[in-house]
Amino acid sequence: MDSLTQIVLGAAVGEAVLGKKVGNKAMLYGAIAGTIPDLDIFVGYFADTVTTIEQHRGFSHSILFSILCAPVFGFLISKIEQKSAATWKDWASLMFWGLFTHPILDVFTTWGTQLFWPFKIRLAFQNIFVIDPLYTLPFLVFLVLAMRRKRTDPKRRKWNNLGLIVSSTYLLLTLVLKAVTYQKFKQNLEEQQIAYTEIATRPTPFNSLLWTANVDTQDAYLIGDYSFFDSKPIAFRSYPKNHELLGSLREKDKIKRMINIAEGWFTISNDKEQLYFNDLRFGLISLDPEETQFVFSYKILLEKGAVTMEETEKFDTEGQKLLSELWKRILGN
Repeated sequence: MDSLTQIVLGAAVGEAVLGKKVGNKAMLYGAIAGTIPDLDIFVGYFADTVTTIEQHRGFSHSILFSILCAPVFGFLISKIEQKSAATWKDWASLMFWGLFTHPILDVFTTWGTQLFWPFKIRLAFQNIFVIDPLYTLPFLVFLVLAMRRKRTDPKRRKWNNLGLIVSSTYLLLTLVLKAVTYQKFKQNLEEQQIAYTEIATRPTPFNSLLWTANVDTQDAYLIGDYSFFDSKPIAFRSYPKNHELLGSLREKDKIKRMINIAEGWFTISNDKEQLYFNDLRFGLISLDPEETQFVFSYKILLEKGAVTMEETEKFDTEGQKLLSELWKRILGN
């Protein structure tokens, strides 16, 4: 999830664990704990594109990281807060839950997380977008209400618990919505007599009312959108796989790794003799039926027999275009 959401979750967890003893400092250190796993973004300054993608939400988002680092961070905080009523074990407990709940929340997103690192298992339930105001804003409001109360005030714990309950309930609701939309996509494919081998669904940005499906067919991937306000059948757009364009490049290490990262959901495009690797899991940059540009697209560069990948540049206007189209599409076709 986005940084603000992880900060809010970390602060709420910190309050639940240690708020009665240390008040707002529990929220402060919980928020810090909720931020730490995402510091893996700095890997990008020292590694190539493929390695950076592989490491994102890797070790720092694992159970192992939480177990190993919580006692260390807890010890450091106990030295900083020597006058506090909390013990080293209290701080270690707070840090563990702050660190651990971060990847648990990320499991529900499209990117997922390597919770069981070093085992190469990436869990991704794909039922909530990385930024969802309906999850974050009510959670934030309850947290602020709790923060304004004294640590001994029973209402402080009540507000904080309400925030955790409401946010968790919404998260579970999106799983139900995902199941409902999956059946809608499946039903439409059957009614349109489209043969397929696999369907992957996910919510569109910032909401849980409009969903997208990637559909695997023999030579192409189909992409369709469904809103809970739709009154017409789902229209599926076809995107050729073009996997054969890779030729011998498919045996190159970085290409194999990218295919593994994309979990097989990728197309290859050729623009003026330049090959691009398109990761389908995050969709297109707009909802325009004629759109062909994917959110995550990588140039395949070959120099002296070695393959390198370079992410294509994104522009602010693309995000603005998507937002303007998004709200119209949510209202139904």
